[in-house]
Amino acid sequence: MTSRNAPARPRPLTGGVRIHAGAAVAVLLLGSTALAGCSSASSASSASTPATSSSSTGAVAYDEPVLKVSGAFVRQPVTADMAAGYLTVTNTGRQPDKLTAVTSDIAGTVTLHRTTAANQMEQVKAFTIPAGGSLMLRTGGNHLMLMGLKKKPMAGDTVTFHLRFAESDAITVRAPVEPTTYQPAN
Repeated sequence: MTSRNAPARPRPLTGGVRIHAGAAVAVLLLGSTALAGCSSASSASSASTPATSSSSTGAVAYDEPVLKVSGAFVRQPVTADMAAGYLTVTNTGRQPDKLTAVTSDIAGTVTLHRTTAANQMEQVKAFTIPAGGSLMLRTGGNHLMLMGLKKKPMAGDTVTFHLRFAESDAITVRAPVEPTTYQPAN
């Protein structure tokens, strides 16, 4: 897992953590305050400065979405014109976000689909990623549809996804292509 503070201009990162640009400014301001406290004669002022907490995994908790993508894969499709993609987006932040668009290097279009109670696929405009929760795109449930394939992905290949969100910076994910019969452990 790679993490970084988001710059003013969004840049893709493979499977990493994203935080909002405002959070990066807060970290810089807190860091400056902490450094100034180290050079003063009194440590009381730095002890009372509110700090942003960190978990043991290094993820920083903010009042904004903090996203991480894991478990991405594409099953080798049966047909040459469409495939399905799956992944999990975890939000350890204190605000929800939305997955609003996805593009891929091998597809003309990528659409977001949910599976209805009647086991039908239905295209949606966005998926919500709850604060402190996850969005799971999985077989038999919500998923990505890759349409107009430029080439049929084969087991062992890698597919690149560029995920875009309502609040957070874009995330680029490299997903392995698994055999048609692949079933993930979860």
